[in-house]
Formats: sequence, C-alpha cells, structure tokens
Amino acid sequence: MDARDVMTHDVETVQSDEEVSDVLTKLARRTFTGFPVVDDDGRLVGIVTQRDLVDIFQPSERTLWIPVGFPPFLEPVEYAVDISWNDLDVNLDLLRNASKPVSEVMTEDVVTVAPDDDIESVLEVLADQELDINRVPVVVDGYVEGIITRQDVLRALYEERLDR
Repeated sequence: MDARDVMTHDVETVQSDEEVSDVLTKLARRTFTGFPVVDDDGRLVGIVTQRDLVDIFQPSERTLWIPVGFPPFLEPVEYAVDISWNDLDVNLDLLRNASKPVSEVMTEDVVTVAPDDDIESVLEVLADQELDINRVPVVVDGYVEGIITRQDVLRALYEERLDR
C-alpha cells in the first residue's frame, strides 16, 4: 500500500496571501482542521491548522511572570499568573489579526510524503510524537497532489485487515 492508495485527491488549499479571517471562516465550515498553503503558482509553501490560528490569541501575552525573592534564596523564583481571557480580549485579538495574511501564522517547514512512499513511511511521520502532526501533504515537484490524515491511515489499515 502506497501513499497514493490512501490519500485524499481533492485537496482544499488556501493562498498564502489570504486573510486570517477568511481562513478561519473556511475552517469553521469544514470538518477538517487544516489547509495546505500554496503560492500564486500553486506550489506548497506552508500549512495552516486550527492550532496555528488559535496561537494568534497568545496566552503568553496574558501571563504575568512575578519574581518573588525570599532569603535565603539567592535568585528570585518566578511564578506565572494567567490572566483569563474575556470576550473583549478575544475580539481585540481577532480585530488585530483578522486582516493578516495567513503566511504570517502558517507553519512553513512542512513535512511531506511522495505518492509512491509506502504506508510505513506515512505511519512513521504521523506517529512521530515530536512532529505531532495530524495530516501530511502528498507532494510532487512542490505541488500538492493529495493529503493523508491519521484517520485515512487508520481507515486503510482497518479495511486491509478486514480483507485478510
């Protein structure tokens, strides 16, 4: 079994210059959680996921680090206090970031596979804890030919076992 056997062929992509608000709207209307990002020539330049878009609302901006130093400590100990979000914070973040191009929030270093890569190679990528990805574009000469999700691989393996 090869990547081409399990990939989705009709891949929805977004353009690198599309606004974050438009991509958020598209994601809200889909059952999947990310898009490959392509340039004007249709070449893969990144991937954008719900996680990337959620990162726009930087919780680190709302974290106060309070140094507390008590003798006999020579260095202060820092405590993080998370200031909770409210509707105003979220709306301000959305307004501040809505018109940014998706290229500013996408992941540029995209892990890809080729159509003739075997299923074990695809599994290795999708199971890698450090990579922690849920989908991998199938690429030929820089162009997206398909996409494979963890669910696609599980379904294919399940169907293969049923056929035995």
